[in-house]
Amino acid sequence: MRDICEREVKYESGFYRKRPVALVRGEGARVWDAEGREYIDCIGGHGVAVVGHANPAVAEAIAAQARKLLTCPNGYCNDVRAELLELLVSIAPGDFGRAFLCNSGAEAVEAALKMARIVTGKTGFVAAMRGFHGRTLGALSCTWRKEYREPVEPLVPGVTFVPYNDLEAMARALEGNDVAGVILEVVQGEGGVIPGKGEYLRGIEALCREHNALFIVDEVQTGFGRTGKMFACEHYGLEPDLLCVAKGIAGGVPMGAVLIHRRLGRMPARLHGSTFGGNPLACAAALAAIRYIREEGLPRRAAELGAYFLERLRGLSSPLVREVRGLGLMVGVELKRAARPFIDALVDKGVLTLPAGATVIRFLPPLVISREELDRVAEAVGEVLHG
Repeated sequence: MRDICEREVKYESGFYRKRPVALVRGEGARVWDAEGREYIDCIGGHGVAVVGHANPAVAEAIAAQARKLLTCPNGYCNDVRAELLELLVSIAPGDFGRAFLCNSGAEAVEAALKMARIVTGKTGFVAAMRGFHGRTLGALSCTWRKEYREPVEPLVPGVTFVPYNDLEAMARALEGNDVAGVILEVVQGEGGVIPGKGEYLRGIEALCREHNALFIVDEVQTGFGRTGKMFACEHYGLEPDLLCVAKGIAGGVPMGAVLIHRRLGRMPARLHGSTFGGNPLACAAALAAIRYIREEGLPRRAAELGAYFLERLRGLSSPLVREVRGLGLMVGVELKRAARPFIDALVDKGVLTLPAGATVIRFLPPLVISREELDRVAEAVGEVLHG
């Protein structure tokens, strides 16, 4: 394992903080390192592994498509791409008529920002403090964390940040401004696992209609069952103009998409494009993953297990815990001190977690995780907090 880590650290960019663990195999909600040690994975590739690691249905779909056709330019039609587009529109939370396929969440956000400018003829955007939308230039311009932003400034101009869950602040930001769109997460992930209030989110949707600004919802992390619904928008009856998705869409194969509401009409030709976006391999994986999510009832499972897990964590009664919060199987434990030492200690207990800001331990397990595995996770959290 040391040799793997040494080689990776030596030749990789250096952008990532590496832990001395080399993961080589996974199944369901568990992963194994190069020395054979088992971990319960509550990172899930930052929320990607919704259907679990090495999901047989996804693996079989990938293998079959790889033997058939890997790539097909978007200037030509393709059978699995057409099928996936139709499926995405059919499961979307509202009257969506089209979708743009790409390769990641950041790419989906970039495309949505361009669409908003084209549709409205305006250039500005409003985003939330503590929000995260990606690290490419446009997405980063709508991302709050200064340590990501400042080294590469100047960014795309015209972005205003307002406090999350503060409708009055949003109303002030929209008044008299040249705002093409408001971009928000239904649950802030990187910002600390902070759920939006229903009244707040519905109020923003109404404000966007009033000011002719597009309501752009970033469900890159919350989509495909994570929060207990197929899309987190469904908890509050939201019907955004543009819906950005990625992560869990294709069972671990890189893919993103922007779902486009019918009210926006048809987009201009050549507005945007992607060489790999909508490639047949990723489309086949996404079809298999989404079917599995629906057939196995994973959103309902996330709702039930998420409620159970929140109750277990709240029952730990540690003086170090400020708050336990979340929606479905997107859970955060906010501490009164830095989270990183506890995240590292959990690795030694066989549990993988990740931070959400400086003081929050975040849990994004595969939705196939069992109640018994969640019990083991809660026990490990209790041990490191009381140890």
